Amino acid sequence: MPSSRPADYYLGYYDDSVFIDFNNHLGNLIVLKRISFDGYGCCRLPEKVIPMDESDSKKFKEIFKNHLEDQKLLRELILKNIQLNKDSIWNDALLEYGLL
Repeated sequence: MPSSRPADYYLGYYDDSVFIDFNNHLGNLIVLKRISFDGYGCCRLPEKVIPMDESDSKKFKEIFKNHLEDQKLLRELILKNIQLNKDSIWNDALLEYGLL
C-alpha cells in the first residue's frame, strides 16, 4: 500500500469501490483507521474510535492469518465495528453501500 495509507490490515469491497483499513490498537485490539468510498472520498476516523472487543479482534486476526477464507464472518465483524463507530463515518456513504 502507498505510504499515504499506513495501516496494519487493508480490505477492498464492491469491486474496490470501498476500502477499509484497520490497525492493531493497544497490542491486541483491532481498530478502524479509515474507510474510503467512491464518490465520497476518504473518511479518516478520529483517534478515539471504539475498537473491536477482544474476542472479535482475535477472530479478525485469525481470518487474516487464514488468508481471508471466512468472508462471511469477516463481513459480520466489520459491519459490527462500523455500527459501533457510525457517528464518526459518513452515514450517507454507509447507506449507499449497504454498510449500516
